[in-house]
Amino acid sequence: MKEIVSIAVLLLAVYLLLAALMYVFQRRLIYYPTPFDKNFNAAEVSIDNRGTRLHGWVLNPGKTRAVIYFGGNSEPITQRSGYFEDVFRDYSVYLINYRGYGNSAGSPSEAGLFSDALAIYDWVSTRHASITAYGRSLGSGVAVYLAAHRPLEKLILLTPFDSVAEIAQKVYPLFPVAYLIKDRFDSAARAGDIQIPVLIISAEFDRVVKLAHTLALKQRFTGAALDYRMIAGAAHDNITDFPEYRDTIKRFLAKRRGALRLAPAASEP
Repeated sequence: MKEIVSIAVLLLAVYLLLAALMYVFQRRLIYYPTPFDKNFNAAEVSIDNRGTRLHGWVLNPGKTRAVIYFGGNSEPITQRSGYFEDVFRDYSVYLINYRGYGNSAGSPSEAGLFSDALAIYDWVSTRHASITAYGRSLGSGVAVYLAAHRPLEKLILLTPFDSVAEIAQKVYPLFPVAYLIKDRFDSAARAGDIQIPVLIISAEFDRVVKLAHTLALKQRFTGAALDYRMIAGAAHDNITDFPEYRDTIKRFLAKRRGALRLAPAASEP
């Protein structure tokens, strides 16, 4: 009996230790900052957000309309500049590194990325008549937050998810993730407040953001004019290589907004 109790106590101690490690180091599992691309040749941009300097670039500068891109958690933001210039040839495209990524100062967190998104929008909005937000994977959570707090023309989401907490719970089913997770990126909770045209693109064989999480988010856009496309044969990392991906975005951008309303600007948290 004592041996059974000892084993149970040991297992409980190991479980609690693993839970503690998950809580303390969870941001290392979410954010993988990429180095500064010193060889990238484009007009540089520097934006100050309450003392944190954000660095990035603008492609196709001088256009009336703009796109702000929010990339994946380990994505070098400049690596797909070629297709940005093609797909968004009538837009100025802002590639601003997250805090702690590239040459941007600070350390990444949900609150920091959300605050930076608002600061980037406010800076860009003084230079362009309209703004579209485009978020990929982790960046979809940032883009959805921005769409719920600032007026956008359109919203594009590539391989988005309902929330980080939902994904983490599936990956770590034995742990109470709802109580451990700090950075939730709960797009599902914000989707119902968005009333602008939204495009969601998913990959058929996505092993990072499972299709169920994308579809769960899709169902929450109850007030938006929603377009959805799944790219057959695509995976999470190669979806942008498919011609259908580019064609889908181009068709979405070409659609007239009609009488749809912009999302009202909510007060900054």
